[in-house]
Amino acid sequence: MLPTSTQILRLSQGHLNLLAACPRKFQHSYLEQLNTPLDPKHEEYQILGSRFHLLMQQREMGLPINNLLQADPQLQNWMTDFSKIAPEIFITNIDNQTFRESEHYRTLQIGDYLLTVIYDLLIADQNQAQILDWKTYPQPPKSETLAQNWQTRLYMYVMAETSNYLLENISMTYWFVQSKGQTKKIKFLYNEKEHQKTAEELDQLLNNLTKWIKDYEYNISLPQIKESQKICESCQYAVRCQRQKIKQVNIDINQQFPSLENIAEVSL
Repeated sequence: MLPTSTQILRLSQGHLNLLAACPRKFQHSYLEQLNTPLDPKHEEYQILGSRFHLLMQQREMGLPINNLLQADPQLQNWMTDFSKIAPEIFITNIDNQTFRESEHYRTLQIGDYLLTVIYDLLIADQNQAQILDWKTYPQPPKSETLAQNWQTRLYMYVMAETSNYLLENISMTYWFVQSKGQTKKIKFLYNEKEHQKTAEELDQLLNNLTKWIKDYEYNISLPQIKESQKICESCQYAVRCQRQKIKQVNIDINQQFPSLENIAEVSL
């Protein structure tokens, strides 16, 4: 996964979030491609989310979706609620001056990195560009947290860098379709201040990655975060990084082996 003279690294918003959160975890997940079992509940959410995204994509393309809805009452309820709250999204018979595309793909190359974004739905005309994203997990994050997420920042940044739209005419809206039984949205407007901040922090992050990759070629691992941040305990690489708590290991051992008092005596 290391860049060569003929290869560059593709980075998505997920990679940037991972790199910013913990460079060592980025190393294990992306550079070394170490796979770990998914939590069953998390996997269930992923499958459900993928099905909803596919449903919205097929609807936007004009393909029939009735069979999919009839086969899944939950998806049908989400779609019904969504269409009532945001009917404008479901109007596809628009004029020729408005561009709409589901799963819209864009790239922006910066040095040895190709930044990639996929918009769930892009609605754009001569004056403004609206980026829409569907979320299917039940509890939306705080707006402040979502604003700092690299998905929000990278998606609008790439649109600004690859188009002629004024920054204030670029927006991104997250739609949470199962937020405690009712669809909710969080919308962000872009501006010059946010664009410059993203550019500076993105430049710093990529410069750090370039240095870390050069070190990695000489068997120097990417940096670890401070243990005081207390996020290592829930990380799937905690043991590999030697960050698993000794107390937790002892508990696991005690759960696997009964105490001596409870072991029946064996006659010889």
